[in-house]
Amino acid sequence: MSFNITLVAVAVMLLYAVPGYIMIKTKTITPESIPAFAKLLMYVCQPCLTVYSFAKVPYTTKLLKEIILFFIITLVLMMVILAIFYVLFSKKRSDIGYRVSNVGVCFGNVAFMGVPLVESILPEYPQAVIFCSIFLLSMNILGWTAASAIITCDKKYISIKKVLLNPAVLSLLVALPLFFTGTVIPGELSNMITILGKMTTPLCMLIMGMRLATVEVKDIFTNRLQYFTVFMKQIVMPLIALAIAALLPVDENFKITLFILCGCPVASVVLNFAEMLGEGQETAADMVLLGTLLSVITIPVMMLIV
Repeated sequence: MSFNITLVAVAVMLLYAVPGYIMIKTKTITPESIPAFAKLLMYVCQPCLTVYSFAKVPYTTKLLKEIILFFIITLVLMMVILAIFYVLFSKKRSDIGYRVSNVGVCFGNVAFMGVPLVESILPEYPQAVIFCSIFLLSMNILGWTAASAIITCDKKYISIKKVLLNPAVLSLLVALPLFFTGTVIPGELSNMITILGKMTTPLCMLIMGMRLATVEVKDIFTNRLQYFTVFMKQIVMPLIALAIAALLPVDENFKITLFILCGCPVASVVLNFAEMLGEGQETAADMVLLGTLLSVITIPVMMLIV
């Protein structure tokens, strides 16, 4: 693994945030428009990314088994981490900062940053892109249910309906039949889906840049809880994942993909959920921005381990 390749890939992604920052500062776009961009990202671009991911690799029984295994590992890992910090933060639950941190410690930017990362680091392993979508599925199932309930302190989000009717699951209802049957999407339609899917990274970072323009920069770097969240998410979680992967009878690329995705910075999805739920937006923005900025250091350094 090349330290330089990883460093450049992360740095280029961060540059996408610059136009968003400039547009808010020049009042070309107002801060009130940010939630609309977040909805476009989650309801349009993210589902297209899922379809694009599954279209890259032909179906095999071995790959199906790996997909199921990856889904179980990621879902259980995040559930356990969410539960642990839910208990640890029980006395601080009235503080929105701790509720957002509870989600931030295990939710990573596995799609918007994960896809370009694995494509750069593991170009000969296209399955990695599918695993990004599977990780995203696990995260969305928990995001629309447990994470939303934690952020809002409202248990109404814990429902089968929320598990089944969210963009990640619905997009799989399109992607999986095509994947299993080997159906090739017609040229122009395929191009449209690919373009919208690949818009996730620049759009995600544009939203980050917009949000950065609305916060005090000192607030990003002066909150100890945010550093704790980033440390747990971007250092501890990938090390736990690596320890789990070492016990699995799977190939090295599978293990490396799990490690990379667990080391992705605090998810922009945390901010997107906060925007849509109307709680903790500034806290989530600071946490996500700090994690994303520090990922220029954490991701390349963590990659030295493998």
